[in-house]
Amino acid sequence: MPATPAWPPASLPRLFVPEPLAAATTLKLEGNQANYLANVMRLGPGDRVKLFDDRTGEWLAEIVDAGKRRVTLSITEHLRPREPVPDLWLLFAPLKRGRIDMLVEKATELGVARLLPVVTRRTVVDRVKDERLLAHMVEAAEQCERTALPELADAVMLQDLLAAWPAERTLLFADETGGRPLLEQAAPGPAGILIGPEGGFTNEERAAIRAHPAARAISLGPRILRAETAALAAVALWMAAAGDWGDAPRSSVAD
Repeated sequence: MPATPAWPPASLPRLFVPEPLAAATTLKLEGNQANYLANVMRLGPGDRVKLFDDRTGEWLAEIVDAGKRRVTLSITEHLRPREPVPDLWLLFAPLKRGRIDMLVEKATELGVARLLPVVTRRTVVDRVKDERLLAHMVEAAEQCERTALPELADAVMLQDLLAAWPAERTLLFADETGGRPLLEQAAPGPAGILIGPEGGFTNEERAAIRAHPAARAISLGPRILRAETAALAAVALWMAAAGDWGDAPRSSVAD
């Protein structure tokens, strides 16, 4: 006999909604989300979608009414709870548009819990557009089936970050002048990875970071990496060594 197909199929459209979801309730979508379901995907009454809210997990919903500007859904089934997320923060100097968008998107896919822009002496971008970055985070979470969004923190000056750094959280500092391999430094527990700007940290900044009791200087290999490449490489190494990758039940590629 042929195997019974999984339900709901993984190919169902999947959207983030900020409202808390619950069984046997209705939800009205407007704007871009309604347009996506009704006009792009051409869905109508009886079609199903997946929803997640960053609080209660993922739900199955059925479209009960679909117009050009509004879609009404009925929440029918709780599929899974909000996922546990490894307690990893990514701290990065803001980059130019395009590169920072990609960094935030891929860090979300990799499973980072918190994204924190850090302003340094050589940072070339002094203003972070949170709404645009949040949109990239949401899109990435929808695609990679995360049920938890990373927290996007307000930008902070490096000296303020160091002054307020939690004593129990390891600060893995990617130092281009040298350090121990990250795989030797990664351990389960609260951690943050600090990546500098394209021009690197100044000598004074590097000395201040190294002097912090929670800091551990790390190396990312023999080559000089662009800031966004260094950040994603470091996150991938940490997830492989101390995160949840070893517990992942499957691996897949999103469209």
